Amino acid sequence: MREETAMSQYLILIYEDEAGYAAGGEQVYKEVMDAHNRFAEQVGPALLGGNALQGVGTATSIRSDVVTDGPFVESKEVLGGYYLIEARDLDHALEIAKLCPARFGGVEVRPVAVFE
Repeated sequence: MREETAMSQYLILIYEDEAGYAAGGEQVYKEVMDAHNRFAEQVGPALLGGNALQGVGTATSIRSDVVTDGPFVESKEVLGGYYLIEARDLDHALEIAKLCPARFGGVEVRPVAVFE
């Protein structure tokens, strides 16, 4: 019997400029959704979950018990969604992340912390 390789979990964080969606209208939105559906098909069972987030205008931030509307930093690119994946190692996670659509920005890959 062959020994199973341990898999790790990674988040693919999608950072984009929301203005691109507003300017592109419904056609761009459809193209991007089609691209995300293709991504899910390509990744298959390695994709454990994911969600799009509502616009940055709905964000609320907390620092030192002070609650403010909006994100922590001013930036054109904001966190718009994420995928949770399972991969053999970081190189495998990066291979998967390169398939992730981010038309108006890019993605960040981060390992999920494991606490014993």
